[in-house]
Amino acid sequence: MTSSPAEKIRFYGRRKGRPLSQNMQRLLDSRLPEVEIPEQLDRNWLEQRLFLHESTETPADLVLEIGFGGGEHLAAIAAAEPAKLFIGAEPFVNGVVSLLRHIENEGLKNICIWPDDVRLILDQLPEQSLSCVYVMFPDPWPKARHAGRRILNPEMLNCLAGLLRPKGLLRMASDHPIAKSWLLAEAVRHPSFEWRARCAEDWRARPQGWPQTRYMRKGLSEGRLPSWFEFERR
Repeated sequence: MTSSPAEKIRFYGRRKGRPLSQNMQRLLDSRLPEVEIPEQLDRNWLEQRLFLHESTETPADLVLEIGFGGGEHLAAIAAAEPAKLFIGAEPFVNGVVSLLRHIENEGLKNICIWPDDVRLILDQLPEQSLSCVYVMFPDPWPKARHAGRRILNPEMLNCLAGLLRPKGLLRMASDHPIAKSWLLAEAVRHPSFEWRARCAEDWRARPQGWPQTRYMRKGLSEGRLPSWFEFERR
């Protein structure tokens, strides 16, 4: 296991939005227990799910998305890569329900959910167990006095460096100018990560295989241009 920022956690975001409808509550009560990661993550629990098919002799790649929002991006990449196992972490209950709806409607079998702050589970994941980590459009916390609330900081990067296998990928995106700056600056400074961009088009154009979501389309319609950052674990 690798060290994590868990001991210093203080959560600042929303945990609940509008009241849940009857169907949303049904999803939360009936479907979440089927895919929820236990509070005390047992290695056997994880290993059993990494062998997604009985005929598989090698474990699936493990991918983490930190703060999946409404789950549209996570559901899309899980559907596109059924041989991989995806962990989605999101403390906002309405977002969790939205992802559960995707799982049910699309019949997805390769997603596990941690319905809380991701920092509470990082130290329970085995070292070098992740092939990829996504941080998509995080809360920008643009004011300087709120910089300590930003999800990507040296402590978090140290933790992710321990969890990613060599050549594993850290993929990030934002359409907020201040968030773009701190995401890029923090990752570039970290000695364990190498920015894969070779020209401006590499961060200006949405990479192949990164699905476009309603949030992205809305941002584009409002003139917010996203940037895409991909780093490789050295």
